[in-house]
Amino acid sequence: MNSKLLRLLLFAVVITGITLVVLYREQLDAAQLEVLLADAGAAAPLLFMLIYVLGTVFFFPGSVLTLLGGALFGPWWGTFYNLTAATIGAMLSFLAARYLASEWVANKTGGRMKQLINGVENEGWRFVAFTRLVPLFPFNLLNYALGLTKISFSQYSIATYICMLPGALAYTWLGYVGREAVAGDEAVIQKAMLALALLAVVSFLPRLIGKLRSKPMITIPELKNRLDANEDMLLLDVRTPEDYTGEQGHIAGSTLLPLEELEQRVHELDDYLKNPVVVICRTDRKSAKAAQILARNGFADVRVAKMGMTDWNKQGYPIK
Repeated sequence: MNSKLLRLLLFAVVITGITLVVLYREQLDAAQLEVLLADAGAAAPLLFMLIYVLGTVFFFPGSVLTLLGGALFGPWWGTFYNLTAATIGAMLSFLAARYLASEWVANKTGGRMKQLINGVENEGWRFVAFTRLVPLFPFNLLNYALGLTKISFSQYSIATYICMLPGALAYTWLGYVGREAVAGDEAVIQKAMLALALLAVVSFLPRLIGKLRSKPMITIPELKNRLDANEDMLLLDVRTPEDYTGEQGHIAGSTLLPLEELEQRVHELDDYLKNPVVVICRTDRKSAKAAQILARNGFADVRVAKMGMTDWNKQGYPIK
């Protein structure tokens, strides 16, 4: 069987599986899956993991299966089964995307796909860790999207398994508590409190990861020295046009892109994805928001000018 035919068959399998899940999603509920697993006896864990793997590949909602795993197998074994199956499914989706579309992506890398690719290439496993710990991206779709990047399969797999653990544990425990509540367990209140604590920890992760990924601010004297040395970097001013030409003026060579327009126009800065970027504003509050937007869009080296144009003028440096 030649390579093109094999790719065509694999593509047909993936599309057919996703289509069937979309068409019959209402019939594939937790109650029916529980009956199926109850009839499987000792093979129930393996059957459950197989269903979870296929569900991940074919876009079945993972939250339903994770809660079910906690209800059927308890918090500890349930977490192991959920996490292992989700990771295997993510690995298969990754490999399918890489095998099916790697050549196409090599020739067509623009827009959001280019930003994702550059984010992964600049940060490697750290970018994967971020996307797993901070659920800003649809899990099933992200598995395929990451397969289109150049990250190594081993880095992707290890980062996925380790960094999905907090969320897997929290939602598995929630499913376990739900089953215990139905069964009338007297200790359900304590277990529910623990489940809420785990969910609180998971919900706090986006803020923590955002701080860990952010680079330290750059002082105005340091920025002046780098500009005088003609470093190859982008100085991005995110004030309004009125402020840019107003009383505080602006720095020669800076690029104006107001914060309010940055999300929609960020593609205009694609040429600087791999270059250092310094964001400047009146102070540094709005600059920090702009830096977060740039980081989400694959810019690897983004720093905020501390106290911005206010300190630049205080230092007596030239303006235009």
